[in-house]
Amino acid sequence: MNATTRLALLAALTWPAVSAQAAQDPPVTIDTHVDIPFNYMVEPRFDVGHDTRLLVDLGKMERGGLNAAFFVVWVPQHALDAAGYAKAVQQASRKYDGIGRMLMMYPDRIRLATTPEQLLANRKAGLLSATIEIENAYSLGHDIRRLDAAFDRGARSVGLVHVGNNDLCSSSMPDTEHGEPAMNSAGDQGMSEFGRAVVKRANELGMLVDISHASDKCVRDALAVSATPLIASHSGARAVLDHPRNLPDGLLRALAAKGGVVQAVAYKEFLKHDPGRAAAEKKLQAAVAKQAGEKAYDSDNDDYRPEMEAGMAEIQKKYPLATLDDYVKQIRHMVQVAGIDHVGLASDFDGGGGITGWKDASETRNVTAALRKAGFSEPDIAKLWGGNLLRVWGEVERHAQH
Repeated sequence: MNATTRLALLAALTWPAVSAQAAQDPPVTIDTHVDIPFNYMVEPRFDVGHDTRLLVDLGKMERGGLNAAFFVVWVPQHALDAAGYAKAVQQASRKYDGIGRMLMMYPDRIRLATTPEQLLANRKAGLLSATIEIENAYSLGHDIRRLDAAFDRGARSVGLVHVGNNDLCSSSMPDTEHGEPAMNSAGDQGMSEFGRAVVKRANELGMLVDISHASDKCVRDALAVSATPLIASHSGARAVLDHPRNLPDGLLRALAAKGGVVQAVAYKEFLKHDPGRAAAEKKLQAAVAKQAGEKAYDSDNDDYRPEMEAGMAEIQKKYPLATLDDYVKQIRHMVQVAGIDHVGLASDFDGGGGITGWKDASETRNVTAALRKAGFSEPDIAKLWGGNLLRVWGEVERHAQH
């Protein structure tokens, strides 16, 4: 299916009976970065078929009009040795299993989408969609064959790196405390040969290559190596807020020039500089962990405790989160620099995302309303919410088929 036909399908979709509010929704809404805990769909508190403390569960998606999410198989960075690789592979497997369990238990509400066509068909049928994204390809265990295995399990996007350098490329936030070179320093090596092999194999398979979290040099290397457009699944604009995770204007333009898309992320630290809040959150995390008898704070165990929720509410009073206005400001800048065809939207929910006005998936329509208020047209909002991402995904698929 070519790009024109795909966009025509988007425009021609006829929906099931919906509320007046839902009738004002864009054709499709896709959030390209939703994290999940390691015990996803194992512990009852993480059973997303019910109301949960998670920022994304099926009910919140349905109520908020969020049609599709890229559910993230993330692993933390460990040592680049056999033990570290083995642990990362095992941790990733738990997350694949959790997503699979969700799909098996709730097929009448959410289905896997491994192609743009499947995602659109799910939307037309009134079903939610789950697409799987790898975050930190360290979980491949330095074995290129595991990329094929991930593809077979449904993964359609591969994020090269996370916090700390891995065996593929350098990170935008290297572990400088333990000797890793700073980003853009003389020691920043960018992409390794293994990283280049992963990008090339992803191109052959038809997987999106995601450069969020990558160093500037790694992004430039990926642009040179990849035969297909790239995505940044959850990034911001460094010119608006100077954070290493945000992309400079030059790279926004370079990604657009190759046909890619940058998914503007509603993550507090990339939208608003607030060291007071960061310090207060760190203090609260330590206190909650101590109360629970843990040696250190563990987001999976601690983020969803009632005492954490109460503490965060107090912090919010003193140090308010970034707002939808802050988010739209970044989106507007990214559109001005990269062009309306090269920007999308992402939350980073359950991975630290959530701002005033879009605190969880149930408030997704607030983003659409904020974009309208800011003067974005309905066709442009449709591009931001999914049209651009689907176009890139389609181009990546077509390359694999040749």
